[in-house]
Amino acid sequence: MTDTDPLLNVADLQTKFDTREGTVHAVDGVSFTVEEGEIVGIVGESGSGKSVSALSLVRLEDPGHITNGSIRFKGTEMTEADDRTIQRIRGDGMAMVFQDPMETLNPVFPVGEQIEESLKVHDDQADQRLLDYLHVPLFSDRSERAERRERVTELMEQVGIPYPGERIDDYPHEFSGGMRQRAMLAIALAREPDLLIADEPTTALDVTIQAAILDRLKELNENLGMSIVLISHDFGVIAEICDKVLVMYGGEIMEAGSTEQVLTDPQHPYTRALLECMPQNTPRKEPLRIIDGQVPNLLDPEPGCMFAPRCPHATDACVGHDIDHIDCGDDHSVACCHLDAIEGDAGVERGDAS
Repeated sequence: MTDTDPLLNVADLQTKFDTREGTVHAVDGVSFTVEEGEIVGIVGESGSGKSVSALSLVRLEDPGHITNGSIRFKGTEMTEADDRTIQRIRGDGMAMVFQDPMETLNPVFPVGEQIEESLKVHDDQADQRLLDYLHVPLFSDRSERAERRERVTELMEQVGIPYPGERIDDYPHEFSGGMRQRAMLAIALAREPDLLIADEPTTALDVTIQAAILDRLKELNENLGMSIVLISHDFGVIAEICDKVLVMYGGEIMEAGSTEQVLTDPQHPYTRALLECMPQNTPRKEPLRIIDGQVPNLLDPEPGCMFAPRCPHATDACVGHDIDHIDCGDDHSVACCHLDAIEGDAGVERGDAS
């Protein structure tokens, strides 16, 4: 990796799932980069391929499989790396915060112990003794464990868990939803990653806790220089902290650009439709706008624009062939064959998506 290379370079990534009915093209030709210290947001409806893209980055796509493309992280090609290399990068390079902490945290171990285990893996994966793990008196190293518990307390405080010294031995069910999400952040940060992948970290949280989690992510980015890939279905969340935005639909990227470009001058009809659905873009006393139709079935899809069946601008030219990305300048690109026709369309009320 040279000084000019991005931290993460994803090129033409394709991840598929083989089912009895056929092949599901969950991620179909996704390309993007993440620079050091950059926060990249991936936004789109449920079923757009956001989470599968994230799982593919850390090679947790099973039972799916990557059929094409490249994932290059700090000079290492993740699609060709052996299991040992992937495990090392998951420990020191990339860490992921999953969408539902209750499905990720082990309910039978205290939260502090689970953070501590992540610290031990980070320190030396090959030098973990069973007796140390079980904390057997006379055999485990008490001084080392005391140091780790002190570090666990610091991590819990760093992510905003109140009274960490008192909560370190609490179990996941004794934490609120926001506290469990913070605990997941602490587990990820124990590895001191260069890149944090956060999959819907504010889903199902009230707005106050949501704001606190986003503030914490911003602080981690600013204080540690950590790059972040933030996945969400909410443009408001993306607008809060992201430098760059990828709009996904049907396993593909519809539009990509800086947060300001995408939010203030959206070009793709899907991006405009998503922004129109935001409550702040709906006039008072009018029903909340929706996008008619359903997300596409990704089972053996036909070539063409995946959004065409729901797009008011679609014509026969939108189907039957791959849609190229058009460069709109300043690293702003759009996958649409009717940009000239929709240019100047009133679209959404521009201005505030936060």
